[in-house]
Formats: sequence, structure tokens, C-alpha cells
Amino acid sequence: MTGLVTDVREARVQPDTLALWFLGQNGWLIKSPGGTVIAVDPYLSDCCNPSRRGLDLARRVPLPLEPEELEADLLVCTHSHRDHADPETLCRCANSGRVKGFLGPGDTQAVFAEAGVAAGDRRLSWPNHQSEIGDVRLTGTFALPTDAGDLTHMGFVIQAGDGPRLWITGDTAWCDLLAEAGLKHRPDAVCLPINGGYANLSHWEAAELVRRVAPAQAIPCHWDMFADNSCPPHLFEASLTVKGMRQTYRLPEYGRPMVISRSG
Repeated sequence: MTGLVTDVREARVQPDTLALWFLGQNGWLIKSPGGTVIAVDPYLSDCCNPSRRGLDLARRVPLPLEPEELEADLLVCTHSHRDHADPETLCRCANSGRVKGFLGPGDTQAVFAEAGVAAGDRRLSWPNHQSEIGDVRLTGTFALPTDAGDLTHMGFVIQAGDGPRLWITGDTAWCDLLAEAGLKHRPDAVCLPINGGYANLSHWEAAELVRRVAPAQAIPCHWDMFADNSCPPHLFEASLTVKGMRQTYRLPEYGRPMVISRSG
């Protein structure tokens, strides 16, 4: 068993906070004060390599844990791209019995089924839809799809009770509606892609989203996993600085918990 599994299991989360661990790409583990664990987009394989388009998509981030080790009350996928709804990870999690439920938008449901997730363990979500598990409420948020292969992209706002609101945007292209929809949820912290590759938010667009929505914490992701789909995170920090939002920047560290609070 890896140290991360033990750390998450033994973590005691203070009231009115969330604990957050970065897994790489858009992978996160979130734990609530009530002990509910949510896994978002865990990419725990090298299934995108080799790339059918000849890109360098070999995994660059060390594997934080094996899929069979993952313990979660709910595994959430933001869309069906393989680095978010990883068929190998999903299959091994479904077989392990350590993940109690699987939640995602329309196109993820077929991926869940093909991975062997039982029908009773699959849950459908969509923007503005609310799901509850333990003391955690997940609210679906709008995302603009980045290609025509999956038009059901979405994000999630995750909150325990009246605690902080954590917005994980998922992959999304820029549009004004994204900022308007995000502002509606008044997130205290946002995890958002900055790589700009293949229609995702660029570091400049991500900083503009932060400026408009005004969370206390802005946490970059989706910049680290693949050589041909990456971005140095300091460019996001620089963009935040130009937009007067430098104080929000928080760079996640693999295996180290981040505390999300209402005060930031």
C-alpha cells in the first residue's frame, strides 16, 4: 500500500475545510470533514501512450498509487477522454471493490459500462444537477467541449455542508458563459487547466477566468502529464500577476495535502 493511500485514510479534516491531493493531469482526491472521499479524473495508467496521432503522450508523472489501491466513496469523471475517464483505471477500480460509486456526464456512462462498473454503481450528472454522497454535495457546472468527440464535458463544485466551495472545471475551452456560470457558484477555490493545447484554456484564459470569478485560491492542473500537452505553471502565475490576481496562486505538490477553506 502506498503512503498516499495511508495518508488519505488517516487524514483528519477540520470542520469547514476540504483536504485536496493532486494526482497529476486533472486527477484529485478530496476528503471532507465527515470522512467522505471523492476521486476526480484519476489517471493511473499509461493508456494514452502510444498516441494514434504520433504525439508524445508517454506518462511523465510517477504513478501515485495503483488503481486497485484507490479507496473512494465516489469516483467522478468530468468527460470521456482517456486521460480523464481512463478505461484501465476504471476497470481495475471496478474490480477492486474499494470504490463505491461512479459519477459522470452522458458520454462517460458507456466508458463506465465497458469498464465493468455495475449498473447500480453508475450515476449520471449534468450541469446544475446536484448529487450527494456522505456529507458532500457535488453540483455539475458548465464546460465548453474541446472537440466534437465528446459534447458532454462538465465540471463540478464540491462542498461539504456550509464549508468551502471547490470548483474543478475539467477540460474546457474559453467562452464568456464559462465565467458567468462559474461566478454563479461563487467558488472559494478553483482547479483549472492551463495548458492551452487542443482547445483547452491557455494560462492567459485561465487567469482571466480567475479574474472574473474571483476565488481565493487558483490551482493549476493539466500541465504536467504529457510532453506534447504541457505548460510551465509559472506562466499561469505570471498571467495572474498581470491581471492583478497573483495572491490567488497555489501550485499543487504531488502527495501533499492542500487545505481548502472559506478564507483561502
